[in-house]
Amino acid sequence: MNLLRIELHKILPYRTVWIILAIFAGLMLLILYASSSVTINGRAMGDDMYRMPGFWQTLTYTASFFNLLFGILIIVLVTDEFSFRTFRQQVIDGLSRAELVLAKFYVALGLATLGTVFLLALGLYFGLLYSADKSISAFMGKIDFLSYYFVQAVGYMMLAIFFGFLIRKSGLAIIAFIAYAQIIEPLIHFRIPDDFDKYMPVKVFKSLTPMPGQEVLDQLTTPTGVLSPQWATLLTLVYIGIFWLLSYLTLKMRDL
Repeated sequence: MNLLRIELHKILPYRTVWIILAIFAGLMLLILYASSSVTINGRAMGDDMYRMPGFWQTLTYTASFFNLLFGILIIVLVTDEFSFRTFRQQVIDGLSRAELVLAKFYVALGLATLGTVFLLALGLYFGLLYSADKSISAFMGKIDFLSYYFVQAVGYMMLAIFFGFLIRKSGLAIIAFIAYAQIIEPLIHFRIPDDFDKYMPVKVFKSLTPMPGQEVLDQLTTPTGVLSPQWATLLTLVYIGIFWLLSYLTLKMRDL
């Protein structure tokens, strides 16, 4: 509780946090509202896209593209600690280096929780607005995708935390994080078989929120080498532990 109190004291007045959260919320609302007004063959897209229980998968798949925003935010929070020497002061005040990393892990959990609760609210609102079946069973049918999204968001942020502790400069760390997630690992995927690349961190994270209709697409084309969300959850938890440990070792072996 002491670590959480310290982090909240630093985060709540920080305008950058609220700006990035507002961008995430605004973009999600914009996409959902814009998609609902699209008509195909005279039928509003919202009538099919937001039908429960499949809407939970569509919603989390859409939100997964914005996990980079949470990663950027957590990098800024980590690197600012180095820039303003607050890590050094906290160690002088009695915190261990493990607690410094653990505090950022708590921040990642908090941000992932906020994102998941927001998606829950969006799902309930648009589901009630557009879904023909408003029964409890329909709304609970695939709601487990929210838990997959939560784990995915934490996974991306722990990867970002590692880059923040490793590089310590916000601009360079953000570039390295985005480059790895969007360029470097995808390029590696082209060089190694699917049986191996499906276990790489970013691909494991993406497996948690598969594209809606992927099963049908796999029947028509060559099946994609991805893990099921259940197996991806277990591996993501392992990666979260690995990135926490690497962040701690990085912080322990270098001066503050």
